[in-house]
Amino acid sequence: MCLSVPAKIAKILPNDMAVVSIDGISLEISIALIEEINVGDFVLVHVGYALAKIDPSEAKRTLQLLQELGSAGQECRS
Repeated sequence: MCLSVPAKIAKILPNDMAVVSIDGISLEISIALIEEINVGDFVLVHVGYALAKIDPSEAKRTLQLLQELGSAGQECRS
């Protein structure tokens, strides 16, 4: 199973690279596959590559669902 995670573009770097923020964690990724990306945009990230630009409300909704899944998993282990 493959999973892509929404991330917010924090900084555009040279050579088609960017720094993104995922739930407070910064990560350097490639943005070579996406045109017209700006700081503040949300993208789907998979194995270090931004695959698509996505709507901010959809990104926030997806991140919230992932956090809820993580919380549910912790409850099951307790």
